[in-house]
Amino acid sequence: MIVLGIDPGLAIVGWGVLEYKNTRFRTLAYGSIQTPAGMRTEERLKAIFDGMNELLDTYHPDAMAVEELFFNTNITTGIRVAEARGVILLSAQRKQVPIYEYTPLQVKQAVVGYGRAEKKQVISMVTMLLGLTKPPKPDDTADALAIAICHAHSGGSRLARYYNK
Repeated sequence: MIVLGIDPGLAIVGWGVLEYKNTRFRTLAYGSIQTPAGMRTEERLKAIFDGMNELLDTYHPDAMAVEELFFNTNITTGIRVAEARGVILLSAQRKQVPIYEYTPLQVKQAVVGYGRAEKKQVISMVTMLLGLTKPPKPDDTADALAIAICHAHSGGSRLARYYNK
């Protein structure tokens, strides 16, 4: 199973592609789609959409795992991230890739074994589980790999959200 993990954002979309077979991971690729702060929002969304389409066309994932949004105090930032997340979901839907969603708590639980783990613990476990020589950068990329690991460990137990039903 090829899993594309996505940590949505407007400035940085972290992504990671893993192959999960016989309880073993193979890291295929990881990185980020970055958009500059001075760029108009609609241009940033197009850049994210184009980047997502390129990832989906390159890796042909069997599933896309995306982190659910968590709103804290900055509503404006939350709305912008939600817009980016919508573009990300649309790109997967157009390529007919099943979408799975996980909360930050579920991701931490699956990767670290503790739902309230700190970011550095998650990064450390991702690095170890995937046998990477150094922690993935930026942190959003490590988060995306953690989301992919979470999905692989869940074995598809969560229902996919299909937007074409």
